[in-house]
Amino acid sequence: MGCQQDPLVQRVCELYEKISSLESLEPCNDVNMLFTQLVLTCMPPNYPIDVTKLCRKVQEMRSNLIKLCGEAEGLLESHYSSILASYDNPIDHLHIFPYFTNYLKLSQLEFTILSQHHLGREPSRVAFVGSGPLPLSSVVLASNHLTKTHFHNYDIDPSANSKALQLVSPDPDLSKRMVFHTTDIMDVTCALRDYDVIFLAALVGMEKEQKIRVIEHLAKYMANGSILMLRSAHGARGFLYPVVEASDLRGFQVLSVFHPTDEVVNSVIIARKCSALNHEKGSPLGPIMMPNKCCEIHQVFNPLNHGSIVEELTIEEKSS
Repeated sequence: MGCQQDPLVQRVCELYEKISSLESLEPCNDVNMLFTQLVLTCMPPNYPIDVTKLCRKVQEMRSNLIKLCGEAEGLLESHYSSILASYDNPIDHLHIFPYFTNYLKLSQLEFTILSQHHLGREPSRVAFVGSGPLPLSSVVLASNHLTKTHFHNYDIDPSANSKALQLVSPDPDLSKRMVFHTTDIMDVTCALRDYDVIFLAALVGMEKEQKIRVIEHLAKYMANGSILMLRSAHGARGFLYPVVEASDLRGFQVLSVFHPTDEVVNSVIIARKCSALNHEKGSPLGPIMMPNKCCEIHQVFNPLNHGSIVEELTIEEKSS
């Protein structure tokens, strides 16, 4: 059976045609309905599909669909950021965002993963790349989990940072611990060494080649031993977000890959910047770190009491 005859792929193609024919992706009943249907279609966690190996026509559709999803997500966040800014204390009303619960669960997941690999100490400085107009990940992590950490949020869009700043400015705590930088992360070099942990948003680099260039840039300038946490997608959820494989993380030691099986859409990859001692001779980015053993464990992720697939990776250096 060809990939276009797969019932899930057929349904995604049908929804893509409808979404791509919309005059605008601004939040409204039609837009919300179509994207809700798309997300529900792609959510089955164990559907046997590798979206990166589908036929060329479907791959082109998927690439376009991810861009449409990114545009719609940005417009939705911008819309709710403006609404929240009308409150005296916007942070107290984050629950009005329809996917706020998902961010709570994703942030709890990321914090738990980070705690397992960061020697139990709270990072001093964290960067979030691709924070957007509604920086919920940074806000939730700073408010609920990393309560002493300073967050540096990077976004290329000045209007996104302006909206985000309006949300945290009235908060006496977050306003002191959150900074917003309007710049392309590819133009940031030495400053990247100042962060203990860098989070890379799912929609920074929507094409695979762009994503890899960003990862290589981070590998070049991050401090040795610092942590990279990035969001990916697994299975049919790869129609919604770019897929990052462990082998794409050149210059990093991949520690674990988590694939949630509940309503949290994004997978989470945690990796450590390789020490200069491990770099290949003549390579500024270091070796490709490949999994020596990969076991998928279906389990209940205790902090959230939701299912996940956990890939614990034992890493060995690829022989040169």
